[in-house]
Amino acid sequence: MVTLRTERIMSRLYNDFFFTSLPQFSLKENVEMSLYGRDFLHQASTLLRVDDEEVDVQFQEHGYLFLASSTEGKEQLIKNSRVQQSAGCTDIQLMNASQLKHKFPWLNTSDILLGSYGQKGEGWFDPWALIRGLKRKCQSLGVKFVKGCPVGSVREESSGRVLSVDVLEEDQKLTRYNVNHVVNAAGAHCSKVMETLAGKEDGIDLLYPIPVEPRKRCIFFIHCDTQQDYIVPQIAPLTVCPITGVYFRSEGLIQANGEPSGNFLCGVSPRQEVDRAIDDISEIDYADHHLWEEVIWPALYHRVPAFGEVKVKSSWAGLYEYNTIDQNAIIDFHPEMDNVIMANGFSGHGLQHSPAAGRAVAELISSGGRFATLDLSIFLFERCWQNRPVFEAGIV
Repeated sequence: MVTLRTERIMSRLYNDFFFTSLPQFSLKENVEMSLYGRDFLHQASTLLRVDDEEVDVQFQEHGYLFLASSTEGKEQLIKNSRVQQSAGCTDIQLMNASQLKHKFPWLNTSDILLGSYGQKGEGWFDPWALIRGLKRKCQSLGVKFVKGCPVGSVREESSGRVLSVDVLEEDQKLTRYNVNHVVNAAGAHCSKVMETLAGKEDGIDLLYPIPVEPRKRCIFFIHCDTQQDYIVPQIAPLTVCPITGVYFRSEGLIQANGEPSGNFLCGVSPRQEVDRAIDDISEIDYADHHLWEEVIWPALYHRVPAFGEVKVKSSWAGLYEYNTIDQNAIIDFHPEMDNVIMANGFSGHGLQHSPAAGRAVAELISSGGRFATLDLSIFLFERCWQNRPVFEAGIV
């Protein structure tokens, strides 16, 4: 089996919302995948151990906090909570404005009707520790990693199956790999990889292309003055502001003297009418600072008065694999190449869902095209061309 991903993606990950894990979804299947990912992170030191060397992914369970300032938003959080409870997630607490103010005295709750807070089991972790641990564990089990780029394939005429993949390796050597199965896990570049597998250079176009494209997302690292009249968060959960969708969380540990570090990460998705696919990869060499000035900082200042005294210390941009149909995963065989499996389109949730997605892909291969543990049929590819999107509600 060949699994295709790109080193460019791994080096410039948009970081899955700063490499987070959360079960606060509105779709039961996404909740279940997150719960499996959470359990995997909890057990990573044991599951990924090689030669008695454990892996510390530094899972910091400081939670997520979703806020609602409208009746519609409040009702959605309540509905989401019911779904989360039914999936076995019992650590999410709904809090009214007074409860939120007591728990988070730095938070402006004057316009908040309800909050949904993950008390444990969600937060953020070290992505590179996880990726290195997974790679090392795979290598110990006999997996060969080849650094290169897929540039062609050979397909069986009658069935369309991919028989081999041509890879231009790092040393510019062209190598042909015979395959039984191919897993497309190329993130934001999965569509181009699929075109290569299909034989686009030979004039073969897919009837059903993957509706996933690379989009730009920006993160800002800010420092807040801790010596001021307003309360500065010691540890802020990943907080999602209503209406704007601006999000922020603490970065770093509390100082030895008990004072907050004053460091935070924040960002926002572009407005739908200006959000677009990236054609020139050099666009991710810089962050779009107009987002900070026009959208992020005003929302932060409104939600946390202490953020009136902040400075941007650094910023960066990365690629987001955006499913244009419904911003949810595609986990399925491709109908035109029935030995090619797609694990694509996670739209910001890929890293946290990767343990469950990997298990699902393995089950599709070993169980004759069926999901065995979690029923993820809601994420089959056919919905994309049958106009049956499955949307998340109330999730950024």
